[in-house]
Amino acid sequence: MKRVLVVAVAASLACGGGSGPPVQVVIPEGATLRAAAESLTARGVIGSAGWFRWYATLLQGSGDIPAGVYRLRTGMSAGRALAALAGGRAALRRIVVPEGLMLGEVANTVSRQLSVPQADIENAATDSALLARAGSPGPTLEGYLYPSTYLVRYGAPPREILAQMVDEFLANWQPGWNARLDAIKLTRHQVVTLASIVEGEVRYEPDRKYVASVYLNRLRKGMRLQADPTVIYALGKRRRLFEKDYLFRSRYNTYLVDGLPPGPIGQPSAASIEAALYPAETSFLYFVAQGDGKHVFSRTYPEHLQAIRTARVTAR
Repeated sequence: MKRVLVVAVAASLACGGGSGPPVQVVIPEGATLRAAAESLTARGVIGSAGWFRWYATLLQGSGDIPAGVYRLRTGMSAGRALAALAGGRAALRRIVVPEGLMLGEVANTVSRQLSVPQADIENAATDSALLARAGSPGPTLEGYLYPSTYLVRYGAPPREILAQMVDEFLANWQPGWNARLDAIKLTRHQVVTLASIVEGEVRYEPDRKYVASVYLNRLRKGMRLQADPTVIYALGKRRRLFEKDYLFRSRYNTYLVDGLPPGPIGQPSAASIEAALYPAETSFLYFVAQGDGKHVFSRTYPEHLQAIRTARVTAR
């Protein structure tokens, strides 16, 4: 009888509130009840971490709180907050996919963050329905897995995760870009491919449109792109390149093949896609990276050689 009375009193004290603005609260895996209560208090969801812990333990025994990302309201009662958390109303996990990663690297990144087998993610990237959804003519979703931060449902299968990334790519492809394709005489797949190379080259943001202009100028003149990121992709690993690497036979090695490679070499950002669509108007045909990540652009090969010498001296 005494316990029933205590529960009844607790319930009466914990049933109101929750009229404040919405906030996002992250409860990581393995978080203790104390840590969860402190997170809720810090975000203004509840007023007392101690009261919440007591109430949760009283009603649930163990006081376990499901991990996830929750959208709650400030000023909630302990009861309402606990009901939202215990019900798993928004059990999501946040994952981050950086720009420029190759498909295998995306799969590895997602695998590490979600504990999903990397091979399963790579297999999902060849799903014919997803390829059609992305509009990719290639054998995989390389280039169409948009780099961003995602909230992924707990237990989501790899196909669902990749579908989110494809949908984000499609959402970030601006309608006006389709008309631009005709103006530059490239298909969307070719633009995504070029953008992925630009992404692999650029560390200094203002250089994107100039790097894109160099590659487009080379394409128009029938010159090989000679892009180092394509050699790295052909090798399948990121490392310092040696002279012998430029002779590695691959359809992706733009030191050996003409034109663009057959498909993207990574996941380009919207900024790189836009640079490929709207490059700077230049007559540059060469560039060399400096130690600070910025590039020096040249119109002639002798100018380029001098820029290389200067960059080497500066780097010492």
